[in-house]
Amino acid sequence: MADNKRRGEDADDERLDDEFDAAGDDAEDAEEPVSRGGTATRSRARAESADRPKTRTETEKVGLFGRIARFIREVVAELRKVIWPTRKELLTYTAVVVAFVTVVTALVVGFDYVFAKGVLWVFGNPS
Repeated sequence: MADNKRRGEDADDERLDDEFDAAGDDAEDAEEPVSRGGTATRSRARAESADRPKTRTETEKVGLFGRIARFIREVVAELRKVIWPTRKELLTYTAVVVAFVTVVTALVVGFDYVFAKGVLWVFGNPS
């Protein structure tokens, strides 16, 4: 199930493309030209939003527990949008990270050793 939600392989993409094509055909057949200006669109959106009834969250304050519940609902909704890696991808990414950290750690240890010896050579070794 997760494989069909991978980037570029979404089954809904074709359906959405067909809907956009159909919407574009309707706009071309209309006798009235379609305005692409931002000002008209914003003013129309403001007028449409003024017509709709206000929701509970817009009309009254929400309590502490209501805000916490909304936050948790939004977190769950965002986590459902995440494309989780497969087990093979996860193991590959983990191996790459562990190898990279090992190489960088070795470099830091090597530079630390060389600089420590250089400082002792320049300033003398008291022991």
